[in-house]
Amino acid sequence: MLDGKNVLLGVTGGIAAYKAANLVSMLKKEGADVDVVMTEAATRFVAPLTFETLSKNAVAIDLFSREKPWEVEHIALAQKADIAIVAPATANTIAKLACGIADNMLTTTLLACTCPIFIAPAMNTAMFENIATRVNLQILKDRGYIVLPAAEGELACGQTGAGRMLEPADILSAVEKALKKKGDFSGRKFLITAGPTREAIDPVRYLTNRSSGRMGYALAAAAVARGAEVLLISGPVALERPRGVEVYPVQSAEEMYQSVMSLKDKADIIIMCAAVADYTPVTCAEHKMKKQERLRIDLTRTKDILAELGKDKQAFLAGFAAETQNLEGYAKDKLSRKNLDMIIANDVSGPETGFDSEYNAVSIYTEKGAAVHLEKDTKRNLADRILTEIAKNI
Repeated sequence: MLDGKNVLLGVTGGIAAYKAANLVSMLKKEGADVDVVMTEAATRFVAPLTFETLSKNAVAIDLFSREKPWEVEHIALAQKADIAIVAPATANTIAKLACGIADNMLTTTLLACTCPIFIAPAMNTAMFENIATRVNLQILKDRGYIVLPAAEGELACGQTGAGRMLEPADILSAVEKALKKKGDFSGRKFLITAGPTREAIDPVRYLTNRSSGRMGYALAAAAVARGAEVLLISGPVALERPRGVEVYPVQSAEEMYQSVMSLKDKADIIIMCAAVADYTPVTCAEHKMKKQERLRIDLTRTKDILAELGKDKQAFLAGFAAETQNLEGYAKDKLSRKNLDMIIANDVSGPETGFDSEYNAVSIYTEKGAAVHLEKDTKRNLADRILTEIAKNI
C-alpha cells in the first residue's frame, strides 16, 4: 500500500530516535520515498547521516537552510507528502502541535501538511500519563491526527510502564491499516447535521439545548479522512471547522429544515446528528421583552426533518436518539416510525457522556442485524466506529 507513496518522517529528541532508522528502512522496502525531518534535539541521539544513507534523501533540520534557495523547503516537503509520521513524538513536540506552535523545521512543516499525520508517542510513563499530555493528545485526535497507542514495557529511565514508542513494524502495520480504511468511502457524499438550533423569543433571547456539536463534527472529520465528500449543516457551535468539509451554518430549526431539503438529493449517506428543537415560539417579539411577573410564550411544533427524509428516502438514512430513559425502546420505535436505515442511540442523563462531553457511548440499531453497543470512548473514535457500521449496512 505504500509503494510509490511519499512519506514524511519526523524524528524528535527521544532515545527511541534510534528505532526511527529501522522504520525508514522498512518504509523503503515497501516502496515508499522517505523524507526525514529532524529536530535539533533528535540529532543528539542519531546522526542525520544515518537517515540520509537509509532514505537516499537529504535530512531537513534547519528552518533557514539555503541549500535550495529557490524553494520554501517546509512548504515543498508538506505538499510532497502523502503521509506524515512523527516517531518518536516527544511530549514537547506533541504540546507544540496541539498549540499550533511552529518554531522549528518539523513543527512548521507539519502545520502546512494536509495529508494524514500519524503520531507515535514516546516518553516516560509519568509524562505520558500527565493530564497536560493526555489533553494535548486528545486535541490532536479531535483535529484528525492519528495518534498511535504507546506500548508498555521497560523504559530508558529504568522504570516499567506505558510510554514506549511502538516498534517500527507495529507503526508500519498501523499506517497500512489506516490507509486501507481511509478509502472505504471514496466517491461517497455525506450530508451531516450537527449542533443545536436557536429559536428566537425576542432579539436577545432564544430557546436552545445543550448540544455542543462535537459528535456531528467528529463524524464529518472521520468521513473526510475515509475519502468521502462531506456537507455539514451546523447549528451555532464553538468548534473549529473540520478540514475538507463544506459547512452550511444555520440558526433555527426552520433554517436547518430548508438547508437539509436543498442538499439532501446530493447525498448518498445522510446522518442527522443535530439536536433540532421540537418547539419554536409562535411569534418573536420585535423588541427585547421587559421583566414581567409571569411570562407566557406560545410554542408550536417545528418540522420533523428526519421523518420528512424518511418519507421519500433516496439515501442511506441514519438518525440519532438522545434519551434519558428506555433507550432501546425509544430508539427502535424511532427507527421504524421514521423509516430509518440506522439509529444511533445514546443516554444523555449522565455527566460523562453525551451533551457537553468529549466522550460518548452509543448503541446502534438497524432493521437487519443485532444491536451493536459501543462503550465509552472519545467522540472522534466513536465516529470512526459508527462509520464502520454504516459501511457494513450500505
